[in-house]
Amino acid sequence: MTSAPRTIAVVTGSRADYGLLRGTIRGISKHPDLRLALLVTGSHLAPQFGMTVRDIEADGFPITARIPLPIEEDTERACAAAMGAACAGFADVYEDIRPDILLVLGDRSEIFAAAVAAVPFRIPIAHIHGGECTEGAIDEQFRHALTKLSHLHFATIDEHAARILQMGEDSNGIVIVGAPGLDAIREAPRLDRAALATTLALPVDVPWGVVTYHPATTGERCHGDPVAELLAALAAHADVHWVCTASNADMGGRAITERIAGAINGGAMRGTLVTSLGTSRYASLLAACEVMVGNSSSGIIEAPSIGIPVVNVGIRQDGRIRAANVLDVPTVERTAIAAAIRRARSAAFHATLSGLVNPYDHGGASAVMVHTLATHQFGTGVRKSFRSLDRTPS
Repeated sequence: MTSAPRTIAVVTGSRADYGLLRGTIRGISKHPDLRLALLVTGSHLAPQFGMTVRDIEADGFPITARIPLPIEEDTERACAAAMGAACAGFADVYEDIRPDILLVLGDRSEIFAAAVAAVPFRIPIAHIHGGECTEGAIDEQFRHALTKLSHLHFATIDEHAARILQMGEDSNGIVIVGAPGLDAIREAPRLDRAALATTLALPVDVPWGVVTYHPATTGERCHGDPVAELLAALAAHADVHWVCTASNADMGGRAITERIAGAINGGAMRGTLVTSLGTSRYASLLAACEVMVGNSSSGIIEAPSIGIPVVNVGIRQDGRIRAANVLDVPTVERTAIAAAIRRARSAAFHATLSGLVNPYDHGGASAVMVHTLATHQFGTGVRKSFRSLDRTPS
C-alpha cells in the first residue's frame, strides 16, 4: 500500500526569502511523494513593496493561502501587532490544511510567527539557515528561537550546524546543505548589459554599482546619521550609477528608502531606485556591476559565487562568515566607506578574486532538502529532547 504524499507547507513573506526558496518550492511541487502548500504573507501582499506576490504567480506556483498583515507602519508596536495577526492568520490556515511539515527560512518576524502558530497543531517544523549570527539585527533572536521550535535543520555550513548542536538539538535532525539561494542564482536566466540597461533604464556608458541598505535594528556604529554617511560616500563616486534596491520591512526601512529616493531625485547622487528586481535581473545586475555596497546578507552569501566585490557597511551582518570578496567598514562613516569602495573597484582587488571560494556554495542544496523532506523520519513526532553537550563544569 502506497502512503499518501506528505503535504509540505512553505511560508514566504518577502521578495528576499522567495528568491532563496524558489528552487526548493519547484522541487517540492515536482516530487511524487510531496504535495506543495504555498503560504504567502508579509510584504509580498503590500503595494508599497511592489506586490511581489505577482512574481510567484508568474512562476506558475499555486498559492494555497494568502495571509495579509498590517504593515502600513514600521514602528515597534506595528511590528508586534503584525506578528500577532500572523499567528492568528496562520492558525486558521493550519486548521484548514493540516500540513505534515512546515518549511520556513531565515529569521524574519513573520516567519517566527508562522512557526509559533504551528506549535499547538503539533506540526513538525523544518528550518533553513539556522545557527547563523547577525548580531546587528533583532532577527538574530528570531533565528535562534526558530531553531528551538524546529525539528529538522538545514544548515549552510559546518560552523552553523555546530551552533545548532550547541543549542541542544539532535544531530540526526541536522543536515548541512549549503545556501539554497545559490541554486536560484545559478539557474536564473541572465540578461546582458544592454538588456539590463533597457529594462532598468540605466545609462550604458558608465560603471554601475548595486546598493542595498537595511536598518540595523540593534543600533548602528556611527558618529552621525548612518544613512547620510552612506549617501555621501556613494555620491563621492560620482562616475558610478548606483542601482539601489528598496530597504526591507524592518522598523525604519521605509524611511531609508525615502531618503535614497530623495538623494537620487534631488541630484545629490547618480542612481536609480528599484522596488524589486526579481532573481533573474538581480543575478544579472550583480554580474554586471563593479561593486556591491550595503548590509544585505546577499553580499555575504550570494555575491561571492558571482565574484563581485562587496563593501559591507556597519554591524548588521556581524557574526557571519565571509569570503575574500567582502571588505568590512564596521563604523558607518563616509570617508571610510568611500575608501573601501575605491579599493573594491580597483583592478588590483578584482585580480585577487580569481578562484574565489564561497563557503556557502555546496551545490544542489534544494535537491538535498527536497529529498530529506520526503524521506526524513521524525521518530517521536514533535516531542523533542534537549541534547546536553559533554562538558565538565569549570
